[in-house]
Amino acid sequence: MSDESARPSLQLTITHGVAVVVLDRPERSNAFDLAMALEISQVVDRLREDDVSVVVVRGAGKRFCAGGDVTSFLGSDDPVASLHQLAELAESGLRGLGELPKPVVVGVHGAVAGAGLSFVLNADVAVASRSTTFVAGYPAIGLTPDAGVSWLLPRVVGQQRALRHLLGNEPLTADDALAWGLVAEVTDTDDDMVARTDAIAARLTTFSPSALAAAKRMVKGSWATTREENAVEEADTIAHQLGTPEAQAAIAMFAAR
Repeated sequence: MSDESARPSLQLTITHGVAVVVLDRPERSNAFDLAMALEISQVVDRLREDDVSVVVVRGAGKRFCAGGDVTSFLGSDDPVASLHQLAELAESGLRGLGELPKPVVVGVHGAVAGAGLSFVLNADVAVASRSTTFVAGYPAIGLTPDAGVSWLLPRVVGQQRALRHLLGNEPLTADDALAWGLVAEVTDTDDDMVARTDAIAARLTTFSPSALAAAKRMVKGSWATTREENAVEEADTIAHQLGTPEAQAAIAMFAAR
């Protein structure tokens, strides 16, 4: 195995509770191959540990993520089986990222294509540099959405816009993505995007981790519950949260103002 193939596809650093995950295959526009898809699940397991409060995901090089690495599965002995495995592993790892009981902030730049969009869709807060172009990519090579994109995208932007994007393969600008609700913010430059994602993460570390986890769980789980079920969970959760040390300390500080 060459040094290049042995190099991790993801870089992880943890500082003061903020985990920064960098997609690090810039020579392949950070596209998924099997090794990278496996690494995502492994990194997500590490992110579940208590020393991580907030997760930030960004990409190295000129583009955030070009989706699946076509050359990796076409070059295998059984391309169909290889692509099937890649699609399953990528979806599982990215779903795990989105289901983390802690905030996930994703910053994108350059290009977001195909399965790369799943990082944005699984994020709790997505920030795009104005340099970013979003493109489905699938129609251009005769393939179909994967990595959860067909399930998540209509829930984020609506069915009509999801179908326009996935069928028409028309690129979206960062401002389009903001107007559609695909991202929360747009920054003028790539450097500004990095600074902004860092600032959001730092702010989130100042709040109760259990409260953020519960709020995230309720919002994301609301798609599968009735209004009445959600009302019960809201009341139960806020009452439970009041008894936590974090809430007691924050309320005491608020009352002392």
